[in-house]
Amino acid sequence: MVVLGIESTAHTASVGIVGEEARVLGLASDMYRPPAGGIHPREAANHHVEMLPELVRKALAEAKVGPGEIDAVAFAQGPGLGPCLRAGATVARMLAQAWEKPLVPVNHCVAHVEIARVLSGLPDPLLLYASGGNTQVIAYGRGRYRVLGETLDIGIGNFLDKLWIELGGTFPGGPALELEAKQGTEIHELPYSVHGMDVAFSGMLTAAIGLHRKGVPRPDVAYSVEATAYSMLTEITERALAHRRRDGVVLGGGVACNERLRGMVRSMVEERGGTMFAPPRAMCVDNGAMIAWTGTLAWRSDRSVPIERSGVEPRQRTDLVPTPWRTD
Repeated sequence: MVVLGIESTAHTASVGIVGEEARVLGLASDMYRPPAGGIHPREAANHHVEMLPELVRKALAEAKVGPGEIDAVAFAQGPGLGPCLRAGATVARMLAQAWEKPLVPVNHCVAHVEIARVLSGLPDPLLLYASGGNTQVIAYGRGRYRVLGETLDIGIGNFLDKLWIELGGTFPGGPALELEAKQGTEIHELPYSVHGMDVAFSGMLTAAIGLHRKGVPRPDVAYSVEATAYSMLTEITERALAHRRRDGVVLGGGVACNERLRGMVRSMVEERGGTMFAPPRAMCVDNGAMIAWTGTLAWRSDRSVPIERSGVEPRQRTDLVPTPWRTD
């Protein structure tokens, strides 16, 4: 079975083709990089419209398969930026119609869970999902994935991007901020906003900008932010592990590529006698392969839809999407 998946929720346009057991046959991606500031949804969507046809061709060529060998076409239905989602969904509908293949909608957050789960070999892990627009701790229960804790304001990735731009950098901010933090030598106090199982970053953003304006060196600001923000994420992940009595954690999302975050979560999990798994960078960031693999699971469970029912859902919740391929 071979499925093509299209990812277009935010800055990245990606096409992946996977076979059985999530074997990646072809993967082609291109990220929209704004000339200044953050992501403008319409400009990002225009980028996706321009790039996706070529990305489809590249993925097919790498996979060495033709349209006739594709069994289904999957696409990210949500959550994400509306114009970007519509760009990917439109291409998916066109391919499904032209190739006469089933069309399968996929929840972007669930896709991060499923690709990490299959690559880790862990049957029922907890997921720490840390990306631009999403920050959630997720676990499966009673027919769907449950959000045990999440951000109350902005996603961790958006927070890092906004901060880096305010510090004089350019989008994307996470990777550059990580490099800057490695040069830091002193941790300054910042708001530690953990509310039960939830977190908040807007207060830390304001405080971090204030530190820099008071003359604190940029590397120390970055170091302080990473130490504080990732401690918050590690704390709620540990609380979720204890609550759900799990011993496995997988990471997902672009921010989950950060070495400090991986190290902190790994230390916490291993001290509890558990296992932590972080996918390779290509499978951790937004990518078409995770959409294709989750589309495979959904299609096997009869989750394909007609074109007239394939509208995008920019605010689609992780915990409102049925996952019939999982069982309690």
